[in-house]
Amino acid sequence: MPTDGRRGDGEDDAVAARPAGGSDDGRDAGAPLLDDLMPWSVRPLRTGRPWVVAPDADWLRARWERLAGAPAEERERLFGATRARTTRTAVPALPGQATGTGRFARETGPCPEPVRIAHGPFDEQWLLPDHRLIDAARPELWRVADEHQLFAVEHGYVPQETGPALSVTALLPDGHSPAGRPGRIRPLFRRPGGEEPNLAPGLLALLRARHGAAVTARSVLAWVLAAARPSPAGCVVPLPADTARWAAGVELGQELIRLQLRGARGGERPRLPGGRRPYVRAAVPPAPDTMEYDAGTETLGLGTGRIAPVPAGAWEFRVGGVRMLELWFGRRSAAGAEGAEGLAALRPGSWPRAWTSELLELITLLALLDGLRPRRAGLADGPSITADELRAAGVLPVPAPARRPASVLGHREEGPDGQFALL
Repeated sequence: MPTDGRRGDGEDDAVAARPAGGSDDGRDAGAPLLDDLMPWSVRPLRTGRPWVVAPDADWLRARWERLAGAPAEERERLFGATRARTTRTAVPALPGQATGTGRFARETGPCPEPVRIAHGPFDEQWLLPDHRLIDAARPELWRVADEHQLFAVEHGYVPQETGPALSVTALLPDGHSPAGRPGRIRPLFRRPGGEEPNLAPGLLALLRARHGAAVTARSVLAWVLAAARPSPAGCVVPLPADTARWAAGVELGQELIRLQLRGARGGERPRLPGGRRPYVRAAVPPAPDTMEYDAGTETLGLGTGRIAPVPAGAWEFRVGGVRMLELWFGRRSAAGAEGAEGLAALRPGSWPRAWTSELLELITLLALLDGLRPRRAGLADGPSITADELRAAGVLPVPAPARRPASVLGHREEGPDGQFALL
C-alpha cells in the first residue's frame, strides 16, 4: 500500500472520498479539504523505468536509438521489464500522441518527439511519450491537457515542513514528490477546451453569492494556491466568508500562478528587480559535481562556476524538506550520474549552456515565491465558510461522478496493435 495513506495502484482512482472537516493536527478546524473542493484527482505517473525521463531531450533520443537498435536479448535487458510493461505488452497509444502501439519487441522506428513535463515541483524535464514504455501514464490526464488546462499538484504531507502545500503548472505533471510522499494531481477542468470546472457541484454558485459574479474556476484555484495548508488528511483550504479577505487571497494566488507558469499562456517570464537579478560571474565548468552556497556574498558555486546574487530565500526554498536548487542540480550533475545503470547511464558528459539559463530562471522564480510568503499571513484568520455550511448548502458530500474522469472523446483513439477504441 502507498505510504501516504492513499489508494494503491490497483484500486479505483475515483470512488474513495475522505471526510470533510479540517486537518487532523487541529489547524483550520472545520475547513474543507481540497479533496472535496476539487474532487477529481489522479495519482502521479509511474514510469517504471527511470530512463524515459531526462533533463535533456537529446538524452532521450540517444537512449531510444540505443534501445531500438539493440539485438533482441540486449533489448530485453535494456528495456527493464516490470509487471506492468515488457517488450511484448500490448497497450493503446497515449491520447494526443502519434506513437506506435505494436509490441515494442518489434519496434524499429524513429524516436517519438519528447514532450516537456513538470517533473515534481519547479523542475521541467522531458519524457518519451510512448505508452509502451510507461507503467502508469494516466491517460485521463493526457486527454484533458491542452492550452486551457492548469494542473494543481499536491506535494504530500511532511511533518513540520513549512513549504508550499501545492504548486500549479501548465505542463503535464508527473506528480513526483521530493520527499517520496506523493500527493494528487488535480486538473482545473474536467474536459478539453476549459470546459466543466473540476469543482464540487454548487461551489461556484455558493462563492458567487458570497463574493460576487466575478468568481471563476481560476480564481478558486488562485485562492487554493494562496491559502491551502498541508495536514495528515490532505490539503486543508479555509474558505473566507468576508469578500475583502477573499479578494486579497485571489490576488496573491493569481500572482503565484503567473510566476509558476513561467511565461506560458502569453505571460511574462519571472524577473527580479534590477540589481537583484542573478548573473553568471564565472562560467560553469563542463562537468560540475558540487553545488555550494555562500550566504555572505549571496554566491552559488557549481564546481568552479559562480552565480550571484542568489538570495538566501531562493537557496533555502524547500518542498517536503528538500532544497529545490540542490534537487535540480543533483538531477543534472556529474555526481548525480553515479550508480546509474543501463540506459539511465547514457547521458552527455558536458553541461549544456541551456541548463545555466534554466538555473537562472529557477533562482528567480524561487526568490520571487519566497518574497510572497508574508502575504499569506492572515488568510486563514477571520470568519470562514465551514465544511458544515457546505453540507447544509448541498455542496458536500460530493457526488461520486464528480470524482471520476469525464467522458471527453468524440473521436477514436488507437488501441493495441493498431486497433481503435471509442471512449
